[in-house]
Amino acid sequence: MSDRGAAKTQDQVKAERIAKVIARAGVCSRRAAEKLIGEGRVAVNGAVLASPAFTVTPADAVTIDGVALAARERTRLWLFNKPKGLVTSNRDPQGRATVFSALPADLPRVVSVGRLDINTEGLLLLTNDGGLARILELPSTGWLRRYRVRVHGRVKQADLDRLARGVTVEGMVYGAVEATLDREQGANSWLTMGLREGKNREIKKILDHLGLTVTRLIRISYGPFQLGDLATGAVEEVKSRVLRDQLGGRLSAPTGVDFDTPARQPAPAAPAVKRAAKRKSAKPAPGSKPTGKHGAKRGHARRRRPL
Repeated sequence: MSDRGAAKTQDQVKAERIAKVIARAGVCSRRAAEKLIGEGRVAVNGAVLASPAFTVTPADAVTIDGVALAARERTRLWLFNKPKGLVTSNRDPQGRATVFSALPADLPRVVSVGRLDINTEGLLLLTNDGGLARILELPSTGWLRRYRVRVHGRVKQADLDRLARGVTVEGMVYGAVEATLDREQGANSWLTMGLREGKNREIKKILDHLGLTVTRLIRISYGPFQLGDLATGAVEEVKSRVLRDQLGGRLSAPTGVDFDTPARQPAPAAPAVKRAAKRKSAKPAPGSKPTGKHGAKRGHARRRRPL
């Protein structure tokens, strides 16, 4: 094979769908990238794309609203202790404060791994790699998400044990849920719950089915990553070595994560990214105190409980 033919084959191997490239650059999700393309805001080598069914190689010049797509940096992951009252979206039609408007100004453009409801607190994973976010939030990945739940009402452990077989609520089928009654305080009870699917408002709907009202919901772990004693509103990056170890080959291969490219501080955001408000340094909520009872040292894996 000629050198020219070898180079061509190498480029073909590196070719990826344009929406995937935009997502992995940390601009937005693949779905949002496809919307940008449909709006005629994405161009490759000066030609505006009409369809997301287009592949590019590292040699192609991609622009969004005329601004060059930033070069991809190494895959990074952060832990964020989400306070109550923040919406997990870039923009909110109702003008409510968002997770992304509350992040530190020096953080690169990131996307969340899944979502937390506005009134749910605790661990939210953030990454600059849209491909990684997509894989980690899939139920098929099998990562257990654990929650501390305060409910109004009384419940027996036997009732919670039955959730391990799954439950159907108003026609919606929910998979197996681990649930433990930790303690009772007057008319309230504290539970620890673990699930792998994370459907919309799943815990609240399941517990309502049992006659319980959720009054506080805190996510304390997502897969091997723990909330630990991370203060409310604080952000901490997971070390690359820890992230690489926890992903392993099974998750690293399909996501195409990059741990070799040096980290960098991003250039000013392209017009494609519209923030709800100027970012400001995140500070712990007034009166909040770090607590060390929600898991192991943050950023590190903890041996999982037997199922």
